[in-house]
Amino acid sequence: MDFLQFLSWACIVFTVGMFSTGLTDLKKMRATQSADSVQFLPFLTTCLNNLGWLYYGILKKDGTLMVVNVIGASLQILYIVTYFHYTKDKRRVSAQTLAMAGVLGVAWVYFGVMLPHGETQLSQLGLFCSVFTVSMYLSPLADLLEIIRTRSVERLSFSLTVATFFTSASWTLYGLQLQDYYIMVPNTPGIVTSLIRFFLFWRFGAVSQDKPSYKLIQQI
Repeated sequence: MDFLQFLSWACIVFTVGMFSTGLTDLKKMRATQSADSVQFLPFLTTCLNNLGWLYYGILKKDGTLMVVNVIGASLQILYIVTYFHYTKDKRRVSAQTLAMAGVLGVAWVYFGVMLPHGETQLSQLGLFCSVFTVSMYLSPLADLLEIIRTRSVERLSFSLTVATFFTSASWTLYGLQLQDYYIMVPNTPGIVTSLIRFFLFWRFGAVSQDKPSYKLIQQI
């Protein structure tokens, strides 16, 4: 097994493991027959990101990207359907889901129809997916500042931090091996934010192992 193939398997195993953490929320919803304690938007944004990277993988003919994001999107759809079943606010959930479908429709028209097929299409789609992934990595920075202010890591999951670090590192190395900066660059913030969280765990002590969070999940 060469190094690139090893990285490919590492990306698949670590990323699918991270996406599977949502099963904790799914079990919680089934146990309580309620979705009140679970956030819905992370499921939608993760699904949207999965579908974007899946299209990029198809255009690039990259099997690793395709496998990871087919599994990822399937899991997110399962979480979305489960959430819709248990939520009391079905109107809001329906509106947000339709909005995501609208975004997907506009994106498909632009990237699949309006842009000429080839390098331009691939590069613009890669740039869009990269920017979206980076924004998802950086969105919880306010929470990290709040943790520093309160000197408590209760809201963080140590196991998810470890998974995020190894997943981001794997994708960064994978992108570097392929010389694909659209894969490599957006995963660098995942490494940085994971290291910040490791420092917070070291600095403020207590570790929360069982608290799921989608805010820093790797999305490629």
